[in-house]
Amino acid sequence: MTAIVPIMTSPSNETRPIRTLVVDDSVVVRTVIERILNADPRYAVVHKTNSAEHALSYLADNVVDLVLLDIELPGQSGLAALPAILQANAGVKVAILSGKCEEGSAAAIEALALGASDIVSKPGSGSFGEQFPQALIERLNRLFDGGSAIAAQSRPAAPPAAPSVEQPLACLGIGASTGGIHALGQLFQGLSAPLGVPILLTQHLPLSFTVYFAQQLSRMTSLRVKVAETGDLLAPDTVYVAPGDANLQLRKGLHGRVMVQLNPDRTPAGNLPGVDPMFASMAEIYGAGAAGIVLTGMGRDGTAGARDIVAAGGWIVAQNEASSVVWGMPGSVVGAGLSCALLEPAAMMAFVGRRGKVCA
Repeated sequence: MTAIVPIMTSPSNETRPIRTLVVDDSVVVRTVIERILNADPRYAVVHKTNSAEHALSYLADNVVDLVLLDIELPGQSGLAALPAILQANAGVKVAILSGKCEEGSAAAIEALALGASDIVSKPGSGSFGEQFPQALIERLNRLFDGGSAIAAQSRPAAPPAAPSVEQPLACLGIGASTGGIHALGQLFQGLSAPLGVPILLTQHLPLSFTVYFAQQLSRMTSLRVKVAETGDLLAPDTVYVAPGDANLQLRKGLHGRVMVQLNPDRTPAGNLPGVDPMFASMAEIYGAGAAGIVLTGMGRDGTAGARDIVAAGGWIVAQNEASSVVWGMPGSVVGAGLSCALLEPAAMMAFVGRRGKVCA
C-alpha cells in the first residue's frame, strides 16, 4: 500500500519525453522505477545512480527535467544534496521518493521547504504492488500537467490595472499548494518590516504534517506562527496556519473582535483545507481591508474566494508562472482577471507593504 502526500497538478510534455534521473540506493528500486517510467511514452529514464555525488556529477554535464530522489543515500543524503541538484539544472522538478515519508514527516516538510516539488512514498523494495506504477505516473503527471491547461484557457497578456484602494490593509491571506512551502520561504524572506496585520495561511497538506509545517514556517520568519484553533483572537504580525482537517474561517465575537472559526467541511472541489472559504470569510469580515496572495499550486482553489475579496474592494497578488512549480491556482486567478500584480514570491511582501499602507 502506498501513501502519497497530497500536493497538487500539470498535460504532459508532448514534444519530447520528460528526461528523468533516478537516485536511489537500491538497485531493485532503480530498476523498477525505470521500467515503470519507460513504459510510459511521456517519460524516459536517462540515468540511474545510487548516490547524490554521482547524480551531481551527471547533472554537471547533462540536463534533465525530473529527478526522483531518495532521502537516505550512502554518503551525502538526498536532503543535503537537494539545493545543489536544484541549482545544477534550472527549472528541474525534484520528487522525493522515500519509504519513510510517514514517520519522516519533518524531513518531508524540510524537503518541500528546500524546493522539492512533491513527496511520494514508495513501498518496500520487495513489495511493489499493482497500484504503485499507476499511482506514481499519475503523481508525476500532475507536476508537468497540472494547472497549465487551466491557465492557458484565458491567460491575459498582462495583469489588470490595480483598482483604487479604499482603505489600508487589515488582514492578509495566503493560499498555496504544490511548491508552496518553498515559495513561502522566499515570500517571508522578502518581509523587511512587519505589516502590522494578522496573516492567514492555507497550504494544502494533510493533518499529520500541520505541526511540522508550522515549525518549519517559524524558522522562515520572525513573526509568530501558530496552528489556528477555533476561538483564537486575531493579533497583528501573527501567522495563523490552517490545520489539515479544517478551513480557516473568521467570525466576530464580543466587542467586534475577530476570531478564528474552523470549519471541517470540504469545499465543492474537495479541498480541505481550502483557500476559497478562507478568502471568502476575510472578504465578509474585512471588506476592502482584505488582501490575498495566491502562490503556486494545482487547480483553481482560491479563485472563487479571490473574486469575493475583489468584489468587497480588496485586492489579490498572484505568483508569476516562471517561478511557480505549478501555475494552476495563480494562473486561474490571473485568467479570471482578479490579480492586481503578478510577482515572484520574494517581491510580494514589499509590494503588499507599499500598497497596504495607501489610502485612496
